[in-house]
Amino acid sequence: MAATASFLALIAKLLSGAKVRWVESQPDTCQRVYFANHTSHLDALVLWSCLPREVRQVTRAVAARDYWEGGAVRRHIARSFNVLLIDRENIKVHQSPVERMIREIGNRYSLIVFPEGGRNSGEELGEFKSGLYYLAKKRPELELVPVYMENLNRVLPRGEVLPVPLLSCITFGPPMWLEAGEPKTNFLTRARQAVRRLKDL
Repeated sequence: MAATASFLALIAKLLSGAKVRWVESQPDTCQRVYFANHTSHLDALVLWSCLPREVRQVTRAVAARDYWEGGAVRRHIARSFNVLLIDRENIKVHQSPVERMIREIGNRYSLIVFPEGGRNSGEELGEFKSGLYYLAKKRPELELVPVYMENLNRVLPRGEVLPVPLLSCITFGPPMWLEAGEPKTNFLTRARQAVRRLKDL
């Protein structure tokens, strides 16, 4: 699996031509939640591949089970880079996606999440769902690192099967945390603005 994951990371970098920028932050193996805009099915793989190898080994992307279990190739890719698959359709009160994430990461893994939920085909970021807030509330010590992914929607446009090699840019911003007593709406607005700000750098 490790060899497959390394190969997939290389292919993702080649297809996306990803230029990686770290703004007021650096790669680190400490527990983090990387949260990014979402425009392509390649987002999780490309973002993961842009991390240094030692960071990738302790980082899991969160993705939709219904998509990544839709065929043998997707299932193999998901297993190879240790994706945490979340069921978007049969959510139970005592088995919420956030509870599962917290249980799966323990005290070791970082996560890659997409707070918009589904893919956004427009230029403007969609509203952030509440999952990021509850994740931060239950694990307030986790560093929350905003990420803006540019041009990934053109590498694999909606409805297309084969990716088109194209230059993209992945920008990692400064870590943030949920502030004590910060209301959910305020936090989600602040997190969304942290990602939007990276677009203009």
